[in-house]
Amino acid sequence: MDFLDKLVIPQSSEHIQLLHYLLMLILFLFIPFISAVLGSAILSLYYKSRGLKQSNHIYIKFSREVIETLTVNKSIGIILGIVPVITALLIYAQLLQGTKSGAGVNFIFSIVFLTIGLILVYTYRYSMTFMEIYDAVRHFKPEDEGIAEEISRFRKANIGLSGKSGSYGIFFLFIGIWLFIASITSAADQSMWGDHNVLVDMFSMETIIHLLGFIASAIAFTGASIFFGFFYWEGGRHLQAGAYHDFVKKKAVRLTFTGALLMPLFMFFEFFTYPATSLSGSIFFFVVIAMILLFIVYHFIYSMLRNSDLKYSGYVFYIVLFAIFAIIIKDQVVLHNSTETQSADLSLKFEKMMAELTGTESTAKAVSGEQIYKNICSSCHSFDHKVVGPPYKETLPKYEGHIDQLIGFIRNPVKKNPGYPPMPNPGLTPVEADSIAHYIMATYKK
Repeated sequence: MDFLDKLVIPQSSEHIQLLHYLLMLILFLFIPFISAVLGSAILSLYYKSRGLKQSNHIYIKFSREVIETLTVNKSIGIILGIVPVITALLIYAQLLQGTKSGAGVNFIFSIVFLTIGLILVYTYRYSMTFMEIYDAVRHFKPEDEGIAEEISRFRKANIGLSGKSGSYGIFFLFIGIWLFIASITSAADQSMWGDHNVLVDMFSMETIIHLLGFIASAIAFTGASIFFGFFYWEGGRHLQAGAYHDFVKKKAVRLTFTGALLMPLFMFFEFFTYPATSLSGSIFFFVVIAMILLFIVYHFIYSMLRNSDLKYSGYVFYIVLFAIFAIIIKDQVVLHNSTETQSADLSLKFEKMMAELTGTESTAKAVSGEQIYKNICSSCHSFDHKVVGPPYKETLPKYEGHIDQLIGFIRNPVKKNPGYPPMPNPGLTPVEADSIAHYIMATYKK
């Protein structure tokens, strides 16, 4: 992200926290929407193909209505499908400044693929509308046979355009989503920071597991969105009881139940991909919340099947949506934990920058690192033996050549060693933290 580092500046700890909240809000908008777009495009293309081969009007009608309902319109596609990813790129560039993470490059490729994919998917959607018009006039017999031939020719061309734009749209959309997941996965794992290329990040085990988890949640949300759009929103489509009504209900039940059944499985596997230092009690809390919500979904689906009553269709949509929100929050807690030291380092740079601008830095330079060690640090740390915390000879080697990371840790300590209690925040100023860091590192090296 070297080229993106030039576009950002260090931020205070308050601003960094605000960026995390903003990123969470962006994902709340993007993940459900892109899930519904991908799911509806796949369903529509599949049933359009089957409908044309079998001359099945139910399949053709469903293929048209599902893409029209779940993609809303092209303006929403831009607002919820492209703008959030661009905003996420800028936020991650800020949070990962100076880390040499490959997330920024992945985001840029993701934006390109998502943009092309959405354009093609919406082209496919509008071609389905034209197909409906051609079908409506197909049996019209104009006096001029040339007009009839022209209509037939345009219909065939539209079917070809529809198939190609739908297939390519799904392909580009899926690759864009894959790159997006590779971006957020690599950003949350420090072991993936460095000179990784795009393919390495995409095919890492962590990314693949998160991608499968996304697919599971996309299946569940697509089914829940069908429930919402066809049977709940504005009173539903007022579908008459019959073959089409039963077909739509059957597809919504299968999709929602299958996705909701797979989601806990991949949440379990995701735990094995998280660094030990990123885990915390709040992560488990949000996983439990998601699990409870999914069990409620199972109950409502069973009730709708048993009683043939769709009054819970709106509830299913909202509960699946909130389960996805809980998973997004869980992933953002992982990111926050993984970048805590990085955030402290950025905050320190911000305070140094502000001190230089205000001219207050020089007044604090006389602070003695040795005196700070004697007054504060020596009660818990020694250089060669355990006191309350670990000896410096065990902890300082990893900070050689990375003094800024040591300063960031001192300013905002994070529990890293399960064999020792968490280090309390000593409340040092940036200059004091700089002084003690250089002192203990210099003394350790003697």
